[in-house]
Amino acid sequence: TGVTWLDDKTFVWFDNDANGVRMVRTDATTGQSTTAFDNAKMAKALLAATGKPVDARRLDKSIQGVGLNADGRYDFSVKGVRYLCDVSKPRCVAKPTTKAKDGDGPANVSPDGKREAFIRDWNLWVRDVATGAETQLTTDGVKDFGYATNNAGWVHDDSAILVWSPDSSKIATFQQDQRKTSTMALVGTNVGAPKIETWKYPFVGDKDITMIERVVIDVPSKNVVRLKMPPDQHRSTQCDDVSCFGGWEDVQWAPDGKTLGFASTSRDHQKTWLRTADAATGEVRDVFQEDAKNWFESGINAINWRYLPESNEILWWSQRSNWGHLYLYDLATGKLKRQVTEGEWNVAEVVRLDPESRTVWFTGVNREAGHHPYHQHLYRVNLDGGDPVLLSPEDAQHAFKLSKDGKYVVDTYSTTAVPPVTVLRDAQDGKVLAEVAKADIARLTAAGWVAPEPIVVKARDGRTDLYGMLFKPSNFDPSKKYPIVNYIYPGPQVGSVRTYGFAPSHGDNQALAELGFVVVAIDGMGTPYRSKAFHDAYAKNIGDNTLPDQVTGMQQLAKRYPWIDLTRVGIWGHSGGGNATGTAMFRYAEFFKVGIAESGNHENRNYEDDWAEKWQGLLTTSKDGKTNYDDQANQSHAPKLKGKLLLMHGMMDDNVPPQNTLLVVDALTRANKDFDLLLLPNARHGYGEYSPYVMRKRWDYFVENLLGAGHPAEYEVKLPK
Repeated sequence: TGVTWLDDKTFVWFDNDANGVRMVRTDATTGQSTTAFDNAKMAKALLAATGKPVDARRLDKSIQGVGLNADGRYDFSVKGVRYLCDVSKPRCVAKPTTKAKDGDGPANVSPDGKREAFIRDWNLWVRDVATGAETQLTTDGVKDFGYATNNAGWVHDDSAILVWSPDSSKIATFQQDQRKTSTMALVGTNVGAPKIETWKYPFVGDKDITMIERVVIDVPSKNVVRLKMPPDQHRSTQCDDVSCFGGWEDVQWAPDGKTLGFASTSRDHQKTWLRTADAATGEVRDVFQEDAKNWFESGINAINWRYLPESNEILWWSQRSNWGHLYLYDLATGKLKRQVTEGEWNVAEVVRLDPESRTVWFTGVNREAGHHPYHQHLYRVNLDGGDPVLLSPEDAQHAFKLSKDGKYVVDTYSTTAVPPVTVLRDAQDGKVLAEVAKADIARLTAAGWVAPEPIVVKARDGRTDLYGMLFKPSNFDPSKKYPIVNYIYPGPQVGSVRTYGFAPSHGDNQALAELGFVVVAIDGMGTPYRSKAFHDAYAKNIGDNTLPDQVTGMQQLAKRYPWIDLTRVGIWGHSGGGNATGTAMFRYAEFFKVGIAESGNHENRNYEDDWAEKWQGLLTTSKDGKTNYDDQANQSHAPKLKGKLLLMHGMMDDNVPPQNTLLVVDALTRANKDFDLLLLPNARHGYGEYSPYVMRKRWDYFVENLLGAGHPAEYEVKLPK
């Protein structure tokens, strides 16, 4: 696990066995692997450097962000502090760092490593890494109108959203205007005066939402160039934030730092404009515009467009053909030069582009006949034409790490039943150069582990195949009848199946099955990695929640397997899955008997604007006062409840605010309905320290109300440290 390339020819990874976890170093030129260092000696060296004990058997829990210093020493991060470790002694010393002031945001380090940018008092600053000298770059940032500020409502922190130019002399960022944006408030639970958290949080339908004014800052001169365009929407081409994968991926610098390419997206995500800007003058030019039905995305959980000014081109990704493919555009004219990939399959993620050889490496799904349609493979293709070259032929879920020079690729592949195999491949033809590691699951199977069963059922239309997983007790008896529990996440951004590769556990699906249930997870229509039409299945109707597919899927399974008892059907999910669970219990009350809805966004007018306005559309009101958001609101359907429902929510949930669940509570109370409620006083969207208790309550609730059996009183779930 944890493959990291140190240079073009060397990578490290963690090997886990009965003796603990060790770091292994592999030479790609020979395929030979050796233990990177003696764990006990390294743990002792880290103790001496940090002053805190380190578990020699689990160094992977202490060591993060592995790198290689110029002098050959390892560069480790341990609890946020970087250390240089000489393995020959071994000896570790802390790297010199500059001290930030209280209230400063996390630093964003320049490509040359000499400066770091950060936010202080709504303005952008840089700090010299060697000397600690600080320079204020902007001066007009004020409360709620600051520079590089990271706030999408559902996510908000002090990190700076910006992109350094390749030569580290300029910064592309924005001044974010949230002065008129709505305010969210949460009240903590404590002794004495409650702690109140407030921050800006845009809602669906708000007239005034967060906007950004794009700027380029020349760091040496501190000159701020405002791009010559109106304020832009706080949107990306992929997720419900401007920052999707830790950076600002929709802004890309030219190699010479003179221009940048960027994508602007409309509030409803139906239009995207690819633009360029002159870093010195702020002049902006529209290159082309993409209009999409329902919504546009530039990748599947990835941003796949690339700015190629040296060849005067743009590499673009679009689902205009009903499948996600790559297109090459002329940067000067905005005209399409050629379609790079085509067919009834998807390019999922561009992982590398080499401008010199004009080669693109990408992951793809559904291309190989007879293979599982969700299994991701690695391909390469030339921008100037030709068919993609398959580099990972095994019918399995693959994960890749390319070397920095693109010559080698580490490929780890597995299925739900076959444990991971890691190989080193030639990145040109996919030839296996060495087997790096092969997982041994003997201890896992000895403990009673069983693999989930892949399932295929037909969708609501009776034609489309749906894929999923079925979990049975390890002591399964086909002569018995088992209640069935549906674990659901309806999408649209992800589905219910956590992975189609190997996993020792898929959440607690197998644990729940061991209590006497059959558990299913089905990726219904409306989820990604299939065709655009499949993903659009319930566009502008998010109250659908893929439930027609879940219901018909379980009905088909019950006909196929007589040991499934369709008179006892349960459902549970978290976040979007909590919303779907509420919908199931209210709109399919005759089918679902027991549900557990955790932290659901039951009313998307009470959730942040970007997510819902993408999937449901902009809020519209008809002459009779009805809106296009009325039907999705679970509280409107709550009086239809017939089964047993447990609602849960963290009272300090700053992603999906607890008012979403409380609206359902209010509706159920007014309808005189019996239900159960668990409020976790200081929990966020993920339950943190409350998680073991929540899991136990989930097991108890299904055992008591769906299985009809007793359960141990106050059973304590102890998680491994």
